[in-house]
Amino acid sequence: METILVTGGAGYIGSICVEELLNAGYGVAVFDNLSEGHRLAIDTRATFFQGDLADIESIKLALRESKASAVMHFAANALVGESMTNPGKYFRNNVANGVNLLEAMVAEGVKRFVFSSTCATFGIPESMPIDETLPQRPINPYGESKLMFEKVLRWYGELHGITFVALRYFNAAGATIQFGEDHRIETHLIPNVLKVALGQKESVDIYGTDYPTPDGTCIRDYIHIVDLAQAHLLALNAKESAFYNLGTGGGTSVKEIIDCCRAVTGKEIKAVEKERRAGDPPRLIAGSDKVRKALGWQPKYQDIRTIIESAWAWHVKHPNGYGD
Repeated sequence: METILVTGGAGYIGSICVEELLNAGYGVAVFDNLSEGHRLAIDTRATFFQGDLADIESIKLALRESKASAVMHFAANALVGESMTNPGKYFRNNVANGVNLLEAMVAEGVKRFVFSSTCATFGIPESMPIDETLPQRPINPYGESKLMFEKVLRWYGELHGITFVALRYFNAAGATIQFGEDHRIETHLIPNVLKVALGQKESVDIYGTDYPTPDGTCIRDYIHIVDLAQAHLLALNAKESAFYNLGTGGGTSVKEIIDCCRAVTGKEIKAVEKERRAGDPPRLIAGSDKVRKALGWQPKYQDIRTIIESAWAWHVKHPNGYGD
């Protein structure tokens, strides 16, 4: 049985990729420092190595003991606002610690790598949907750090023979029956709307209602977490290195998300309209023609109601998240 080392496997996206890998018959070793992730988010079928990417020897040990043949890398800091106030944290963890991971792979002879990147590398795009041909011009240190690591990957592929796939996407959403979204600092729209429905927040904020969109609020691209995980599984078997954008091709506005959450939960959900936030583009949608053709990726859960229903079911069952 082939074993995959998943860094950040205790986090939201990582934990569900771990679950999907195990369901597909892979062995899984999770490497996580639990600074953002949760011990209870790690599938009990996986082996857990608690360690930090700043410590290259602990990465080598995990690779060696797990006999991993590939790495999926999710262990990154991902708060755009924080990256603007503490850029050093983002370049240190997302770039320097990523280099540690690659160096450990080289030392242990592991040659396959799947990278959880972001469409934030494109900044404010010139056209929609965002495909792989558009120029990458990040507008915050988070996006810059991910782009820098993409460039590092290219060189490790060329010089050390690592075959890699970098997957760029925007808004992961939804849940499985067992695992869901529980960030210590929650910035994502859907869980914040559902917190109002759970009675944990008084209201949800809408930042800007005068955008050039049908209802005046920003439109974003939401991908069901299981579809996202399946893209990562497909990337494991890619024959050559590549960068792919992942998106549904559509988009949902802030007001549409809130209305759908009202319909799914049966709750009123108070929304407060506020001024625009600086740097919020009206519409962000990723194109995925390239990955569909190359890897055969076909998202199954594109309907936003399906995504929100899965998230709501998990939050109702886990109103306090993982509780740690």
